[in-house]
Amino acid sequence: MSIWWSLHLRREAASVPLARRLLLGTMETAGVDPDICYDLAVALSEACANAVEHGGDAATEDYRVTAFIDGDTCRIEVTDSGPGFRHCPAPPAPPHTAADRAPTPAPVPTPAQAPAFAEDGRGLFLIEALTDHVLYRNRTGRPGAVVSFDKILKWREGAALPMAS
Repeated sequence: MSIWWSLHLRREAASVPLARRLLLGTMETAGVDPDICYDLAVALSEACANAVEHGGDAATEDYRVTAFIDGDTCRIEVTDSGPGFRHCPAPPAPPHTAADRAPTPAPVPTPAQAPAFAEDGRGLFLIEALTDHVLYRNRTGRPGAVVSFDKILKWREGAALPMAS
């Protein structure tokens, strides 16, 4: 059995706990281990806070959160309509010659650990520390950033979701 949900939220601070509570409720109901629930809730809160703070101008008043629980993995994706990541260029044009076909890795934003006294700048660092795999990219064909992250799930004994499979 799988669980999937998607939210379109206003870019307001009040939307962050709403997304977090929905995720926690879903995961607790499915029987996910509380420590895993907490890690994902903090990571989601950080990604949503970034979308609220950096995800666009007054004309782009929303962002999207999508969560998938499939088997033993949870994937969460937060998409906004802001300027995107400065260090993620658009995908290159298709190669024209064999020499052009050599793969070149695209630069990806690297979250620098903020100094202990900093008031912000820890969000991407926390997401990477609390999850198993993180991908940062710009939206294709329109402005915006996408932050997606995965976490391998552990289950409480007698959990509902693994038993339904």
